[in-house]
Amino acid sequence: MIRKLRRLSKAFTKPDKDKYKDQFYHYPGTLPGTIVIDEDAPPPIIFLIDYGHDNFLRQQVATPEECIPYLDSDSVSWVDVQGLGNQDILERLGKVFELHPLVLEDVVNVPERPKIEDYDDQLLFIARMVVPKAISCGFYSEQVSLVLGKHYLLTIQEEPEHDCFEGVRVRIEKAKGTIRRQGVDYLAYALLDAIIDGFFPVLELYGEELEDLEEEVIVNPTRQTLQKIYQIRRELLQLRRAIWPQRDAINALIRDGSELISEEVRIYLRDCYDHAVQVMDMVETYRELASGLMDVYLSAVSNKMNEVMKLLTVVSAIFIPLTFIVGIYGMNFNTEKSPYNMPELNWYWGYPLCIALMGAIASGLLYFFWKRGWLENSSVIRRD
Repeated sequence: MIRKLRRLSKAFTKPDKDKYKDQFYHYPGTLPGTIVIDEDAPPPIIFLIDYGHDNFLRQQVATPEECIPYLDSDSVSWVDVQGLGNQDILERLGKVFELHPLVLEDVVNVPERPKIEDYDDQLLFIARMVVPKAISCGFYSEQVSLVLGKHYLLTIQEEPEHDCFEGVRVRIEKAKGTIRRQGVDYLAYALLDAIIDGFFPVLELYGEELEDLEEEVIVNPTRQTLQKIYQIRRELLQLRRAIWPQRDAINALIRDGSELISEEVRIYLRDCYDHAVQVMDMVETYRELASGLMDVYLSAVSNKMNEVMKLLTVVSAIFIPLTFIVGIYGMNFNTEKSPYNMPELNWYWGYPLCIALMGAIASGLLYFFWKRGWLENSSVIRRD
């Protein structure tokens, strides 16, 4: 028996590397810098944007090696990689940009907590980007990694379908604003600002959804209403987990600084930090509203139940005296034995008088309940 228990114990404690394939962490004891590629990840697509004050180039490249001639030039080179589904391409990308193995690990192994890491000649910023859904309330969320070099910026996204960088691309192509006259650190700021500003359309949708739920909770709360509130609370929690560390990372970048970030761009980063704080305040406010809606829903359901019980009580109270009268006259006493055995049974107008008496009692009880205010529906809130 003891040997059997030991075998069972070993079976339960034996490491199983396969079960870690779909997890967000490595198998314990894995070497630092190990890359784990998700089987469902889309293949990477590489876009190159190289620009200066008087020149602009935008193209799709097939291999990371095609970007080498642009990395040491005086122009600003933005290499945008969309997709994480090819380990060979990613390793070659690490060689081209001379990425530290831990940088490549943080970039590829998602989801990673938003943070900032300084590697002397490179600056790594991992952010969480959200894009609102076009059909329903909700958002797409993906990790975006920014590797800032002296003359280049490398961005790596999880998905090629959704991002909030199109406005920056248009500004670069059409030379709007000062972005074409600024350095690569300003480009990094512009992308970070676009990521933070991407939270506002999502929060606007949640604000409208909370207003509709408030009306629904007050007028007609149902089980589906409770599910909607619970779903919104979970999604707002995801937004909070995304924006909170990003705010701290931007604050650390402003406070500690970097040789790759100029003083002018640090001033712009303050505005980006203010936007992150504003997003954080809105998320906290909406979470409190969702929690309040949950309390209002429970109160509305309780009031609705009280109204039902009150109605049943009123009906029962009305029928109690009527049942008493009907019960007495249903005993069928024999009036021939005694004149005191319900002489009303022999009255000519006995039946109409009994019906009239019961109607008068019911009407009197209803009037009494109405005067006391017991017939009013307390669960209905009238709005001007």
